[in-house]
Amino acid sequence: MDDRRRTFEAQALPHLDAAYNLARWHAPIDAEDIAQEAMLRAFRAFDGFRGGDAKPWLLAIVRNCCRNARAQARRRSHVPLPEDDAGTMVSDDADPEVEAVRASESRRLNAAIALLPNEFREVLILREMEEMSYREIAETTGAPIGTVMSRLARARGMLKEKLP
Repeated sequence: MDDRRRTFEAQALPHLDAAYNLARWHAPIDAEDIAQEAMLRAFRAFDGFRGGDAKPWLLAIVRNCCRNARAQARRRSHVPLPEDDAGTMVSDDADPEVEAVRASESRRLNAAIALLPNEFREVLILREMEEMSYREIAETTGAPIGTVMSRLARARGMLKEKLP
């Protein structure tokens, strides 16, 4: 294995789950394909990576792949539908009632997040689910840090309104 590939695997592959998670919120049906395409593009462009944290760089590529997938879907006049099992939770709890309540709450939260405008949903996912810093989110989205902070605050406020 060459050094380039080894370095790429060490820096980018640990963020594959984050790439899939972001793609899943942008395009649930095509998330696996988008994450795979993003990893391939990242590998091809790895010589241009300037070092530092690979996660924001990789997730910026995922965002671009998501945009391309949406544009292709519009050209084909195909609107992707959410997966039926999105939000299903697996638990070791023995109490079916507790499990049903948790699953219901998870579906409600996912549905509320899905209703957020894309720019707000994206920063919320990157901050709360991927635990990225404001700086990393700004690098990923190309937005100033102040805009990231504002969008995150607005996204949280919108969620509060949607979830009593």
